[in-house]
Amino acid sequence: MSADTQVLDEAAVASYLTRHLPGFAGPMEVTKFQTGQSNPTFMLKTPTHNYVLRRKPPGVLLKSAHAVDREFRVQKALEASDVPVSKMHLLCEDDAVIGSMFYIMDYMPGRNFNEPAMEGLTPKDRSGVIDEMGRVLAALHDVDINTVGLADYGPEGSYFERQVARWSKQYRASETQKNPAMDELIAALVDAKPEDDGQRTLVHGDYRLDNMIFDANATQCRAVLDWELSTIGHPFADLAGVIMQWQLPAGTEGRGMGGLSRAKLGLPTDQEFIAKYCQRRGLHGIDNFGYYLGFCFFRMAAIIQGVLKRGLDGNASNPERALKLGAFVPVFAQHGLDALGRD
Repeated sequence: MSADTQVLDEAAVASYLTRHLPGFAGPMEVTKFQTGQSNPTFMLKTPTHNYVLRRKPPGVLLKSAHAVDREFRVQKALEASDVPVSKMHLLCEDDAVIGSMFYIMDYMPGRNFNEPAMEGLTPKDRSGVIDEMGRVLAALHDVDINTVGLADYGPEGSYFERQVARWSKQYRASETQKNPAMDELIAALVDAKPEDDGQRTLVHGDYRLDNMIFDANATQCRAVLDWELSTIGHPFADLAGVIMQWQLPAGTEGRGMGGLSRAKLGLPTDQEFIAKYCQRRGLHGIDNFGYYLGFCFFRMAAIIQGVLKRGLDGNASNPERALKLGAFVPVFAQHGLDALGRD
């Protein structure tokens, strides 16, 4: 059993799956996915079927972080919904097997786009992919949480009040140096919190293009991935998270639309995407969108601060990238402050 996030005790996994996963049969070939910074994820290839193992990192972790059991539960609940997810097979809560909790799901073949420019696609296909991204987001927020058994998946009360408090605490626990912009942003989000409008839906928490698998030959989404931050909350946080990502520079680092000629590439404006989302959900518009956008920049700054701390402590999934990402904490914090002033 190793504490190294880059390796997996293959013998222990194969033995466990042979006993607990119907139809599993080796030999098994293991490859680690290098994308993602939170929960180490591995491809398990067998002669008859390909699986994905997603585990909680070993070592000392922040309380409530890396909740792979929640990821498993929410995707299992969505299997019969309009939200595409991979098939969940089993959850192992016994840390003794490989050193931390893990779950097994189907490997979903298809295309994954790391950034919105989607090199090689036609403007029509780019438009189709982003439209599908919006359709799935609206479908996610229209899921009847009582019907799918997720009514208790998050607490009652103001989602933004709860989230600002939670991520402020997480940020302080992983703080490595003082960041005046982040301090100012936290205070501003508390002061400017909007009135609770009563919307209470399932939210993904990290809804991005690169967290989706699309059909290899079409623009249909086959699976939404990385549900670690999902909960019951306010849908505008997910929507603002998409728009936040798009404000960042284009390319594989920022993975945004900054500097791109959206019309030429077939990509929508922020306003067009928001309007189509509202149309799909029967909403007349969204007031105070700048607050939701500022919140998303704040949460992302807190998340990458945690990634930086894990990188410094030596238990990040990709240590080199963790240290590189950490430099952007003050940048995200300043973007959050700027966003609060927008309508």
